[in-house]
Amino acid sequence: MGTILFLILFPMVTAFVLLVIAKNDASRDIVVKLAAAVIAVAAIVVAVQFAAGDGQKFSFDGEIVNYIMMGIEALLCIYIVIIGIKHKKWLASLFAIIQTPLVMWFELTKGHHIEVEHPLYIDKLSVIMILIIGIIGTLIAVYAIGYMKDFQHHAKDDRRPWFFFVMFLFLGAMVGLVTSNNMIWMYFFWEITSLSSFWLIGYTKTAEATNNAFRALIMNLLGGLGFAIGIVILGTVFNTVELDTMLMYGSLYGDLVAIPAVFFAFAGITKAAQMPFNSWLLGAMVAPTPTSALLHSSTMVKAGVFMIIKLAPVLGMSNFAGIMVMMVGGITFLFASCAAISQVNAKRVLAYSTIANLGLIVACGGVGSPGAVWAGIMLIIFHAITKSLLFLCVGTAEHHIGSRMIEDMDGLFDRMPRLAKCMLIGIAGMFLAPFGMLVSKWACMVSFVDSRNVLLVGCIVFGSAVTAFYWLKWMGKLTAVVAGAESVEHDVHKEETFVHISLVILVIIACLGFPFVSQTMLVPYLELTFGGLAGGLLSHGNMIIMVIMLAVIIIMTAMFYGKSNKPIVDIYLAGANTGDNRHYYGSMQKEVEFSLRNWHMEDHFNEHRMNVIGDVLNIAMMVIGIGIMVATLVSLLGGVA
Repeated sequence: MGTILFLILFPMVTAFVLLVIAKNDASRDIVVKLAAAVIAVAAIVVAVQFAAGDGQKFSFDGEIVNYIMMGIEALLCIYIVIIGIKHKKWLASLFAIIQTPLVMWFELTKGHHIEVEHPLYIDKLSVIMILIIGIIGTLIAVYAIGYMKDFQHHAKDDRRPWFFFVMFLFLGAMVGLVTSNNMIWMYFFWEITSLSSFWLIGYTKTAEATNNAFRALIMNLLGGLGFAIGIVILGTVFNTVELDTMLMYGSLYGDLVAIPAVFFAFAGITKAAQMPFNSWLLGAMVAPTPTSALLHSSTMVKAGVFMIIKLAPVLGMSNFAGIMVMMVGGITFLFASCAAISQVNAKRVLAYSTIANLGLIVACGGVGSPGAVWAGIMLIIFHAITKSLLFLCVGTAEHHIGSRMIEDMDGLFDRMPRLAKCMLIGIAGMFLAPFGMLVSKWACMVSFVDSRNVLLVGCIVFGSAVTAFYWLKWMGKLTAVVAGAESVEHDVHKEETFVHISLVILVIIACLGFPFVSQTMLVPYLELTFGGLAGGLLSHGNMIIMVIMLAVIIIMTAMFYGKSNKPIVDIYLAGANTGDNRHYYGSMQKEVEFSLRNWHMEDHFNEHRMNVIGDVLNIAMMVIGIGIMVATLVSLLGGVA
């Protein structure tokens, strides 16, 4: 338990050191790098400690901790109410006024008499999340050292101490969230992540940043309200606030347990930015790039899908909660993927891709079968690595070519060759065989077919098709070579380069090692959670074939990289080449500069239209789910009477 508490408290202590003491560049660089190394090593130590066995529950008297958390919750509530009134964001104040007193009232009345035997619990899924937080999260913090120096040149006030304070606070809160068995403790850390995202998104204090930060806060406070209601129902009806006990009751009480589960799932849906709550994640793009990478890969949205995956045993096709969750995820995957086609801003493409892939993970949790959960966890792992790599690559490119637009990335292989290679590996990792994301989607397809949900199968089939379309467009831009382009990569910060290469190595390691991860981590977790496996997983043979394919690609790349005896000749353009491979003679011998442009199909996949359709369908799904829940509750109460 000591290592777990260290991983919760040490990042928070580091956060205060960065805020109060390490305010200059030299001291900040040292503190961030040392703290990142310590957290990463501690995360690996936790993985080694708990690699064997079925997880561990920790018992201790948490009464004092409960009161400390309650006091902090009250202060945060007051803070939200004040800033909501100050900025005339009345919904933020309203949600804070409702949910925090509701949880405090429950804790001081009914909850005070509920004995919490195991407030902390770590299992294989928690270990995987801790590795993602401790390695990916800290790499992003290291990247931010160099990035924020460039970012600061365009800012009036130096608020970097605050920025790094929030980043490390975020990491500590996430470890607390994924190891909490006491749902009241999880709620506490859940709300800290919501506030942390609010602070990071609003970092620049511009009107746009402030509005987007409040949008994120309001939507996540709405999810927090659902979380609070779930806690009250769970404690009042089942006399427990422990997550493992709730999951155990799923096999005993069936649809009755699905009632608090649907509120917890709703909280996960908002945190995971599913339609109609995806606008907060799109708005987060206004923040510095490390914020985007952190939210999308190792914190915030991963908290949402973590919650859904944990709830998977009480979801599924057999109850209203599972059907609602899987359809919300499937619809989000399809329409967010379609919306990405029309985007020219690289960060918005990544944002919609994140929303879509989170939808796929949410759908896996909703299906609730061992095979679907296996696929969902694999998606969490691969998505965390590849998406953080891509966000950080785009951030570096933006600072050095002056644009984040995909159409401006012509000749990136000439202008920033090392970065372009890293970005290309990241894109390949998102959709090409034999990389992990495609393997995970294959497993999703198998589990969706096994669930016999035709609509869900349709969502993944068409969503995956358009996914390939927008990634191929971007890949084509990167691989285009522009003659005479000058390299601008010489002044990239060494921290940024180190993180890019580290993440590329992690992509390759994850793809080569996923059969090992499956056998040692996922299969034992699924056997314990579901009481055995009924098929649905990718066969070990298929996994080995994927690894061999990747190994062959790596070996051939190493053998032939940079070697060619072919002569270099002038390229053919749409007319006679002027000799510089960038201009040609058009009609009337007029000199024309050539350009390559993608077709973004705005008329067919208009962003607004895709969002409206997805929002309407998902709202309908949630209304139907709540309606069935009410009918189920009435039926159960009628049976008791």
